Amino acid sequence: MSDAAIELYEYHSWANRAILNHLGSLPENVWRQETAGIYPSISGVMSHMYAMDAMWLCMLRQRPFDEARALLLRLKEQTSQEGLEDVRQRFLHIESKYRQWLLTEDLNDSLLLAHPVHGVVNASLSRIIQHIVNHGAYYRGHLSAMLCQLGHADVPTDYLLYLYTG
Repeated sequence: MSDAAIELYEYHSWANRAILNHLGSLPENVWRQETAGIYPSISGVMSHMYAMDAMWLCMLRQRPFDEARALLLRLKEQTSQEGLEDVRQRFLHIESKYRQWLLTEDLNDSLLLAHPVHGVVNASLSRIIQHIVNHGAYYRGHLSAMLCQLGHADVPTDYLLYLYTG
């Protein structure tokens, strides 16, 4: 599964870059324009996606939940006021951190994840990567809907499209 997990992470990175590149081609006001959805703006969704990726890397590095949660909240606050280019740079930076981490780990190893509400689960690193990719796909779907609400085309980020562009 570890090769598959690395491939899934590469897809996740490709899809995030595709969204960011598409957003860069749109009028600047689209970044903060309010929409009806789970987040009030595209910038809010991208801030959440970035902060969650960073939080999960913190968890994969076996940091305590409270530390990862504090990182999440701090990064959401920091990125909420940033423009597209700053957020793009953050995504590229976390992407390189993930790649470094992926090269050093056996993704078949397991990690005990403790959550104050949901309890404790033992999951392989590859399954956690799969969760991170699924989380990104979920929010990229919301971004597509938001872009359509704002009268703009979305950008296809399906996994098979990634394989075709390969």
